[in-house]
Amino acid sequence: MLTRAELERVVAAALVEDAPWGDITSEALIPETAMASAELVAREPGVFSGGDVFATAFALTDPRCEVDLHVADGERFTRGTALATVIGPARAVLTAERVGLNFAQRMSGISTLTAAYVAEVVHTGARVADTRKTTPGLRAFERHAVRMGGGHNHRFSLSDAVMAKDNHLAVLLQSGVSVTAALEGAIARLPHTTHVEVEVDRLDQIDAVLAAGVGTIMLDNFSLDDLRTGVARIAGRAIVEASGGVDLDTVRAIAETGVDVISVGALTHSARALDLGLDIRIAVD
Repeated sequence: MLTRAELERVVAAALVEDAPWGDITSEALIPETAMASAELVAREPGVFSGGDVFATAFALTDPRCEVDLHVADGERFTRGTALATVIGPARAVLTAERVGLNFAQRMSGISTLTAAYVAEVVHTGARVADTRKTTPGLRAFERHAVRMGGGHNHRFSLSDAVMAKDNHLAVLLQSGVSVTAALEGAIARLPHTTHVEVEVDRLDQIDAVLAAGVGTIMLDNFSLDDLRTGVARIAGRAIVEASGGVDLDTVRAIAETGVDVISVGALTHSARALDLGLDIRIAVD
């Protein structure tokens, strides 16, 4: 969840990064009394995300800035659409411009890419979910953008759920502990509210994991035939997640194997920033 506290903390840090000792260009060239109006305009179609983030960049720079959002997060828009209007002191508008644009472009790019994946699987029961492959420090922002594109969030952090991956299982095998016994012991010690997921990369690993009573089994880099076999073998006794080798060309076929969740790292690590521009008009008193 993108909270107000997180939003302001991250945007404030971005503003300090971009103007640590002020915007010396605007201060040198723009009269202090000058006012400006600006429009956030789409240079290409997409799905909007980051409206509150965009507005916060201006509000934190100067509380006199007023931002009117014309398009809501999660709403589709066409090329040429005016997404927002900004009115305020010209120096502040110019200072906040790049930070506001960077967030809106990045987040809208993620939402737009996510929406494309969701459209490919809408005829199935599969969810498209993100991963922890996010920009450090921006996870809440990027995951908000995934939701605005119609996707779903995976665990937010290592503290939110147990997820045993191939390296965890390799350590268990070397220690001589059976996978089933280790998982059963972990589940017995964990609070009943903690979800447990285990990643497998071969069909012959499923039975031992399933016997422990885990909540989700991730089938990693399985072929389509093996995904279908895995879904049939699990038979509703756990949530089935597919990961690995997922892109816009493969996600439909993966969804049609009957998996419940498809995790896609590309939603956040490979999304292209959308082309948005801020057209500014300045009036001097």
